[in-house]
Amino acid sequence: MQKRKRFVLFMVIFSLLLTTFSFYFYQLFYGANILTESEAQTILIDHDDTFDSLRNNLYEARVIEDAVSFSFVAKILRYQKAVKPGVYLLDSKMSNLDAIRKLRAGNQTPVDITFNNVRFKSELSEKITSNVGASTEEFEALLNDDEYLAEFGFNSQNVMAMFIPNTYEVYWTISAKGLFERMHKEYMNFWTEERKNKAVAIGLSPVEVATLASIVQDESIMGDEKPKIAGLYINRLNKKMLLQADPTVKFALGDFTIKRVLTADTQVDSPYNTYRYRGLPPGPINLPSISSLNAVLNYEEHSYIYMCAKEDFSGYHRFAKTLAEHNRNARLFQQALNKRNIYR
Repeated sequence: MQKRKRFVLFMVIFSLLLTTFSFYFYQLFYGANILTESEAQTILIDHDDTFDSLRNNLYEARVIEDAVSFSFVAKILRYQKAVKPGVYLLDSKMSNLDAIRKLRAGNQTPVDITFNNVRFKSELSEKITSNVGASTEEFEALLNDDEYLAEFGFNSQNVMAMFIPNTYEVYWTISAKGLFERMHKEYMNFWTEERKNKAVAIGLSPVEVATLASIVQDESIMGDEKPKIAGLYINRLNKKMLLQADPTVKFALGDFTIKRVLTADTQVDSPYNTYRYRGLPPGPINLPSISSLNAVLNYEEHSYIYMCAKEDFSGYHRFAKTLAEHNRNARLFQQALNKRNIYR
């Protein structure tokens, strides 16, 4: 009888312990441990992060509530030696098991890259890599590597024509070359047969369209005027006239604070100075927006070959067909500059 009682007691205690440990281990794996009091959020695992640094960062940021259980499950799933860099979205009240499975599989969440209002390759490199792990310096080096660029049909002077300003989704772990190749793919997607045919009809290549669009973009902030400005420069190209575009002089001088281009400025010896050199510059003087590119492809047909900023400083221009008419417009603007004491 005593043996039976001891056996029953043992079984009761064993069952309780088994139930307790089963519940404990269930909680370790399936209990909520991620962002238990916060909404879903993304985390960044850097290239040099180890499991220990990751766990500590998550605990300090209150992403995980219990670091011990997180470490235990990670060890069981062998994640401690399989940490993969990237940006990951962790859901609120996620279990250790689900979180570690996601991290171990490398199921990253895409990040956005956006670039616009760019003039120099250094600016582009900084903006395009600001939200990814690729090195700014490595990307800029590609933009200056003529041998590499030749594989894509570009060179270090015209490569800016390849980048179509927009917002794109990529993974944080993308390399500099991977990022460049992705942008080339987007460039190819942008240049549809319809757009290529329009460029051919104008007599320009896609790179030349981008180069002209960059000038048009610098000439006016008024989107509705861009097709008219594009038409003016196309008229000048067709007539073999110098473009005489002030933005190219500013680019050649490297001074974009100039509000009044002087005759002396137009004498600078640079292939980008369209007062001295006929035709288009060697490449874009900025990163033209899609609206500027479309303004060239869908330029307004007219007979204007001169333009001058309006004296009301509205951002619009006066257009002329003759030099005499243009000179009258120019005097109005010069008088307005003098009145405001703008001499440079």
